[in-house]
Amino acid sequence: MRDNEAARSQLIGYLRAEIKDERVLDAMSRVPRELFVPETHRHLAYEDRPLPIGAEQTISQPYIIACMTESLELTGREKVLEIGTGSGYQTAILAELAARVISVERVPSLLKSARDILRRLGYKNIEIHEAEETLGWKKGAPYDAIMVTAGAPAIPDELVNQMGEGGRMVIPAGSRYVQDLYKVTKGPDGARVQKLGGCRFVALIGKDAWQN
Repeated sequence: MRDNEAARSQLIGYLRAEIKDERVLDAMSRVPRELFVPETHRHLAYEDRPLPIGAEQTISQPYIIACMTESLELTGREKVLEIGTGSGYQTAILAELAARVISVERVPSLLKSARDILRRLGYKNIEIHEAEETLGWKKGAPYDAIMVTAGAPAIPDELVNQMGEGGRMVIPAGSRYVQDLYKVTKGPDGARVQKLGGCRFVALIGKDAWQN
């Protein structure tokens, strides 16, 4: 355990050069990333790289997770929607920083694993649902923030519609293999879009996204 803590501390120090929100870094220092990756890859848990988690999915690179989380500008009062629970690692970080997290996942095995780990870690402000054909989770809208952890062909109107006024969304969009990361801010006159940089995510599947 001591080795994991040292590696985690070293990773946080590395991220501090680019990530300025100390609350994000503190949250990442509290969440044990090694629990969210397969045992065969746990020795790599604190390297700044994505790792496979099964079902052709990955746990994202820590820098990308930190960048996306920082861009949501969470204060602790928000209701956040996460599209793509995956391993549950990003879900845990959001739960450290927001009042409530609703997360959806389309792969049943990942959904079960993430739910089990997050419950074991004691999180009470997370609910995870199996993803529907329509993107997002309309039952909980509007959301103060939305994080999308899979690449869309374009910014889906369906998700913009689920944002409350003043809400922020971070989403990768582009081709199935390479995307740009965008921050979308919803105001009274519509949505403002800011490009954050290049990235690479697995494909977002569903209506208004990729069709398998």
